[in-house]
Amino acid sequence: MQCNAMQCNAMQCNAGLIKLFQYVFGIVYVSLKDVAISSCSGGTPLKGHSEYYDEGTIPWLRTQEVTFNEIYETSEFITEEGLRNSAAKWVPENCVIVAISGASAGRCAINKIPLTTNQHCLNIQIDSSKAMYRYIYYCICASQNELLSKKEGARGDLNASRILSLTIPLPPLAEQERIVSILDRFDTLCSDISSGLPAEITARQKQYEYYRDKLLTFKEKIK
Repeated sequence: MQCNAMQCNAMQCNAGLIKLFQYVFGIVYVSLKDVAISSCSGGTPLKGHSEYYDEGTIPWLRTQEVTFNEIYETSEFITEEGLRNSAAKWVPENCVIVAISGASAGRCAINKIPLTTNQHCLNIQIDSSKAMYRYIYYCICASQNELLSKKEGARGDLNASRILSLTIPLPPLAEQERIVSILDRFDTLCSDISSGLPAEITARQKQYEYYRDKLLTFKEKIK
């Protein structure tokens, strides 16, 4: 699933805003590795072992669900036995997850629940004393083209070292919070159908129809 036009436009505008802040504040640059407490990929329990999947309760994320989004649920689950017998591992909430492989490579997300992932996800836990996880998420979104340029091989894969070597601007935490606040509002405007541009367009259309009908409705002339 690729990002839609509205999401892509939002990403481009976010990239422009981040560059503006870089220019205004003369910000230092660091690698993703410098702001990470830890990073890991996941794993896939062997298919054909029903005991690894049937009636599983552990959320298990696949890369097709990493679509520049916040993740509150997964479409698949694994069992405790599947977890023990694979490279899958628990990832704490509010990590930045970057897809590594194939058409999904370079896309990112934030997990809002503890979960596990397949081996095609790089899960980065951010050091909150250095950076806000949402700020890092926006930086990765803004660096999409750079990440895509790092892909190699027939499948167009990334790996952990290429992703963690990505260079990002790192202002003080207070500035990060301000930037995130601006980008969150813009993201809501572009993406949230209940309070964003689609709802505004609908409201303006209804307003137009109301005044149109009023203007074109005439009292019958009394003779």
